[in-house]
Amino acid sequence: MTNRLLQWKQMVFDVLHSGEVIVAKAEIREKLGEIYKTTGDVIFACGFTPHFGGGKTGSFHIIYDSLDYAKKNEPKFARQIDLQNMACMRRQRSQENSERNSRTK
Repeated sequence: MTNRLLQWKQMVFDVLHSGEVIVAKAEIREKLGEIYKTTGDVIFACGFTPHFGGGKTGSFHIIYDSLDYAKKNEPKFARQIDLQNMACMRRQRSQENSERNSRTK
């Protein structure tokens, strides 16, 4: 289904993975990128539900037309962000808070 107002395509996708416990989201984004001729950074996957008996997982995917639309419309918690940067930001924030607390005492 296409939503031109939000500049995305949304779909429910069934992943068949016989012999494997689960398929990585990065692999799914890569395969969908090949199918829909786009890059993996504009594909957002969520709602993975494994089916009873194994071998099949249902999921919901949104494919944005460009990265700018993805940054504009996708919530921050759902974006694929660099975890190394997040660790640095978290460390800086905790240092600032500890400095602020030590000054007030």
